[in-house]
Amino acid sequence: MRLEGRTALITGAAGGIGSATARAFAREGADLCLSDVVDTAEIAAEVGALGRRAVEVRTNVTNRTEVQQMVDTALADLGRIDILVTVAGVTSLGNADSVDEDEWDRVIDINLKGTWLCCQAVMAPMRAQKYGRIVTVGSLIGKNGGNPRPWISRDEQDGSSNVAYGASKAGVHAVTFFLAKELAADGITVNSISPGPIATEMTTNARPGIIEIIPVGRMGTTDEVADALLFLACESSGFITGETLDINGGIMVD
Repeated sequence: MRLEGRTALITGAAGGIGSATARAFAREGADLCLSDVVDTAEIAAEVGALGRRAVEVRTNVTNRTEVQQMVDTALADLGRIDILVTVAGVTSLGNADSVDEDEWDRVIDINLKGTWLCCQAVMAPMRAQKYGRIVTVGSLIGKNGGNPRPWISRDEQDGSSNVAYGASKAGVHAVTFFLAKELAADGITVNSISPGPIATEMTTNARPGIIEIIPVGRMGTTDEVADALLFLACESSGFITGETLDINGGIMVD
């Protein structure tokens, strides 16, 4: 098993991608700290059924004190943190001229500040053990300026991720690049995944026609995202750092 003897902290663990990641990691032998703003008992039970330990922590990732408590709990109950996966995030839809300041702050705080606080909180324990895998969750929207074609129809933007979401995820990619260089000498790799449209609760209100822009002809699955996260979390990926792994069905190729 690729994560035998490892411990992983997953934020946003109750959601579609977070819970799929927890299952994938547990199947590969990891003990888990499951963090979310909602109850994670269901996924914890599934992890336990796979023979792995599961610690549950309620955490608001925008609150530094709660983030530190999350890390302290994981260290106290599991002994170490080998892997951090920052899945916690929110979406935001609509046109740029409809994004008010409160919505901008909400999205940036959760997606970007929350990711940063979690990464910062695990640096010291990972440095002390000279080992770590940090995997952040960015987005295609943080790279391509959005999926809609407003020059064809402005209505496409109404049900599509907006500028606040894109800015927050672009920031996540930037955090990843900086930390990859700063932590490399400590035995810590820092990578990001960049999903395109994934079939989750967050995409249930996606605009009609979204499938038409995906070359493979379908949305991605949470298991496909979890497999990518697992690859970057493994010890064998130690020569990969500062990378953004695209999972987008061919919408954007580089």
